[in-house]
Amino acid sequence: MTHKPILYIAGPYTKGDVVVNVRKAISIASVARRRGWLPFCPHLFHLWHMVDPHHYTYWTDMDLEWLELADALYRLGGESSGADIEVAAAQARGIPVYEGFVPVAPGAEVEA
Repeated sequence: MTHKPILYIAGPYTKGDVVVNVRKAISIASVARRRGWLPFCPHLFHLWHMVDPHHYTYWTDMDLEWLELADALYRLGGESSGADIEVAAAQARGIPVYEGFVPVAPGAEVEA
């Protein structure tokens, strides 16, 4: 099987309504999947945290570990110091950062 490019979804989680933020991230992940990406949505750690709670940095440290595997990052709008750190980390690694429109994944074959 060919490796699909991984798109890391970064955006607000704790600022505002957490459930709304998770929903927005999942919606973008769904769009990304239809456009040929293998999306990674760290907002889904919300469910894990409900079962096995940890300090905030436990999750953000793991987010940055996952980001190292990404081929690109999509930044959702909204205030988020965590997402800003993820964007900076992606840029430092030369990982492309997208905002606004989710592009078709490199090499993807998608229907119009």
